[in-house]
Amino acid sequence: MKKMSHAAGNLRPSRSLLAFSALVLTLLLASCGGGGVVPSTSAAAVDAIANQSRTQTPEWAEYVSRKAVAYSPYRSNNRDTEVITDAMVLEDLRLLEQGDFRLIRVFDSNDQVARRTLQLIRDNKLDIKMQLGAYILSESSPFISDAVREEHRVNNRAEVQRAITLANEFKDIVLAVSIGNETMIYWSFVPSSPEIMAAYIGEVRRNISQPVTTNDNWFFWATAPKIITDIVDFASLHTYCELDTVFDPNKPISTLWKQGQVDPSARAAAMMDAMITCAKEDYQAARDWLDKKGQAVMPIVIGETGWNAVNVGALSFRAHPVNQKMYFQALQKWKNESVGGRGPVNITYFEAFDEPWKGSDDKWGLFNVQRQARYVIQNLYPQSMWEPVIPANDADQNGVYTAADALYWVPMSNDPVSASRYTLYAENFTLNEARPATPTLWNAWENGTSASALGITGTTPPDGSTSLQITPQPLVWGWGLAMNLKENNLSTDASADLSAFANGTLNFSVRSTYPGLLEVGFYTGRGADQTGYDAYVLLAPGSHGYVNDGNWHQVSIPIRAILAAAPNADLSKVTSPFVIADRYDRTGKAQRSGVTTKIDVDAIHWAR
Repeated sequence: MKKMSHAAGNLRPSRSLLAFSALVLTLLLASCGGGGVVPSTSAAAVDAIANQSRTQTPEWAEYVSRKAVAYSPYRSNNRDTEVITDAMVLEDLRLLEQGDFRLIRVFDSNDQVARRTLQLIRDNKLDIKMQLGAYILSESSPFISDAVREEHRVNNRAEVQRAITLANEFKDIVLAVSIGNETMIYWSFVPSSPEIMAAYIGEVRRNISQPVTTNDNWFFWATAPKIITDIVDFASLHTYCELDTVFDPNKPISTLWKQGQVDPSARAAAMMDAMITCAKEDYQAARDWLDKKGQAVMPIVIGETGWNAVNVGALSFRAHPVNQKMYFQALQKWKNESVGGRGPVNITYFEAFDEPWKGSDDKWGLFNVQRQARYVIQNLYPQSMWEPVIPANDADQNGVYTAADALYWVPMSNDPVSASRYTLYAENFTLNEARPATPTLWNAWENGTSASALGITGTTPPDGSTSLQITPQPLVWGWGLAMNLKENNLSTDASADLSAFANGTLNFSVRSTYPGLLEVGFYTGRGADQTGYDAYVLLAPGSHGYVNDGNWHQVSIPIRAILAAAPNADLSKVTSPFVIADRYDRTGKAQRSGVTTKIDVDAIHWAR
């Protein structure tokens, strides 16, 4: 179950660059408060539990010595309807055992996964142990009704009882138990208060002999309350510095990852060194806090950490099979250096296999969903079991991955434009105009799915004989289309310095009967650097020359008017000089409006 990572450097709370900032704030308020009836855990009971050491046993020694990985068996796009079979899980377990991954972490205690997996390990005499989980639904969220809260409470108590039963029934396999996953970090999507969690942890610990913990983000463990630190046997913390480069602008790694001062030949290695340093700092923040609270002997496990092999979101210059291997190897080195020292006693890699149902939070797997070994672990398996090389990830196109294929940050090229006109789409040339110095691509939002653009004739456009016809293919929220500036390789963003047009206009001809408002403007910076800014205005019929009567009209929008709506936009780094969109929540339409009326545009240009 995964996460969006995230707290902040120097123990400051993080803020997402994405649009869930408000959610983060409300969850912060929720996770600091209560909600629900708390099963009683007296101070005396906590003290009695805390005095029973369970991390000085042969079983604990076995737990820390085994190579650990998070495991879920789901292979489809819908986890809720997927039927898990014995054959599926046994295939996975044999693959993991073959690669010497002999400690698996599961996230709950249900029959479909946890019990099935434990029974298969026992019946097939596999040399695999487990950290069992108990998945705790939110009892403190302000977004749920009292009825739902009570339903969650009933489910949670049943889940806790299942965990107790499995831990005792499979005592020879279950080496540790974790109650809850990211329930107390302030941005939790399943928030429950420390009091609630302590009660569940205490109930489990009183009824089993294995060490018990709760899995949570590093920032929680660096600020954890006494009611939790006094009742767990060890801390299991999550660190995702790769994600923090996107979601945590206050954390040093959000800028350090670029390593722009390092020569490109060494920049990938420098970036990965910075990432493992970030993970160590997360660990150390938790270690320092626990030491300060009188828990200097409490072991810390890295309960989740990983690296994306494929970019499914905003991880350009980072997510790649070679970078994944570099991070995995750095983790192994860190763990080996920690033996007998002050580092983590074990590291659970996230995760064993890709899970398509996670959408934009997928592609963490050591194996892809087809159970092919990724580059990171191909030394452990015969070549017949390898994931094929992805040509787009093979820089020298030699059919194999090497260190030279590792991704690293590349600054954008920047084309200063001093002409009086910057023409983006037109057949006719104009005196003293400039055109993009690098290739352009029309890119529909949502990976090219929300619209299409095609040059057509026969529309009698104002410029030449061809115009661009935009066909919305809206999703629930709407659609969007941008002209992107690209390097010659078409895979890297380029930019234009259009500062000279600050007092100019964005102009285009348009013919359509599209209903209601549109959004029109440009985009500056790039998401990969966390410097991207939308700069759009709402274009209503009758404004700036726009009329939606099916005839051609000339639209001219002052750049100042666009900048007034986007004061952080940077004209010196324009990466998409023309954007047209209809996000329904911005234009006043209902979600799922599904408007597909075509829009013809022509003669797109900036003018001073």
